[in-house]
Amino acid sequence: MVDFYGKQFSSRLMVGTALYPSPAIMQQAIRASGAGIVTVALRRETAGGRTGTQFWELIRALDVTVLPNTAGCRSVQEAVTTAELARELFGTPWIKLEVIGDDETLQPDPIGLVEAAAILMKDGFEVFPYCTEDLTVAQRLRDLGCQVIMPWAAPIGSARGIVNRDALALMRARLPDVTLVVDAGLGAPSHAAEALELGYDAVLLNTAIAKAADPVQMATAFRLAVEAGRAGHDAGLMGPRDFASPSTPVVGTPFWHAVS
Repeated sequence: MVDFYGKQFSSRLMVGTALYPSPAIMQQAIRASGAGIVTVALRRETAGGRTGTQFWELIRALDVTVLPNTAGCRSVQEAVTTAELARELFGTPWIKLEVIGDDETLQPDPIGLVEAAAILMKDGFEVFPYCTEDLTVAQRLRDLGCQVIMPWAAPIGSARGIVNRDALALMRARLPDVTLVVDAGLGAPSHAAEALELGYDAVLLNTAIAKAADPVQMATAFRLAVEAGRAGHDAGLMGPRDFASPSTPVVGTPFWHAVS
């Protein structure tokens, strides 16, 4: 089980709701993923008209917990206002906080992120901040009271997997009491398994499933990879070595020498 602000979930895979070929495929893929939490952009839900209503009905039918996000926000004020609207619309204090600092890489703005998180935490929100692998930023977020922190593996949508493994491993070691979720940049099930093997509590992804040739099958693959990664971590992974070590013992092995 994984804990998010006192709520327990059996699945360690969180998925997004954008970019799918159709609403029906989105629904099938989310079910196949086994995810208990899905992210929803406020802009998607408030698109208006019949489309927005149908989308929300599909999400309700999945019986999952909704994590609204502030995707696309580029200032503290925009992110805070979006979070306030999301709380009113979805009736939840949960918010995935994004404050974008660079239009090309979509890298989070660390200063704006911390400032917005401070405002929202004081206002009673339960914040899921999306950040880079910078340990000092994560520590500041922890000190503000964030019980969940979501560092990226790589820029969103890049499918590069974990680029800075050492930094993510250090964050895990230094923040043992924080629920850590690797978010963004995962492109293959093996990337998700690696994050769980590092001791991360969960992963969040969208593009890798939604843009796959078969989103439903890919969702299943990620579900299995997350389960395998966590099982490997819990079992105790063997550490890397700089030398060879035979897997078959040689003690007592007979040796024959050629006789001329």
